[in-house]
Amino acid sequence: MTDNKEEITIDSISDAARDEKVSELEILRQSLDERKKESDDYYNQLLRLKAEFENFRRRSENERKNHINWGKEEVLLKQMRMLDVLEQAVSSSKNTNNVESIMKGLELIHQEFKRMMAEEGVLEIVSAGAKFDPDLHEAVEQVESEAPEGSVVEVLQNGYKFKDKVIRHAKVKVAKPINNENNN
Repeated sequence: MTDNKEEITIDSISDAARDEKVSELEILRQSLDERKKESDDYYNQLLRLKAEFENFRRRSENERKNHINWGKEEVLLKQMRMLDVLEQAVSSSKNTNNVESIMKGLELIHQEFKRMMAEEGVLEIVSAGAKFDPDLHEAVEQVESEAPEGSVVEVLQNGYKFKDKVIRHAKVKVAKPINNENNN
């Protein structure tokens, strides 16, 4: 009988331990399934976010291109006004031999073009007679002159600023003292 009791106890312990292990295994499987489902959810969210970001990037690129084109369109319309003025000048010059009226027409075109550039924020750098400034000027040559040393004597090509940023330096000749030794 004692053998039988021990067997029952061992069998019941092993059954209880086995049931406990099976239950632990079941809990682990459920936990694994939950984690796998959670992982799949995160992966799906990541894929959606990636797709949304790609769509956002494409939309942003298209908007950027549209903004550039809208800006160009505005400037082109102003240039068309200039083209109209030029066409009128060409037409007028064909009907006259008066050089003065042609010169006056060219001056009007020049003024209109400068006005259009100013409307866009492009301003000419005033250089004639100014002190040489390497932030505004590009010295092409130094010439002997009575003008103060380092001052701009001649502007070869005008410089321009766009909204306080130099977009083209003025090409200038700069004064240097007259060397009297060479003249003697």
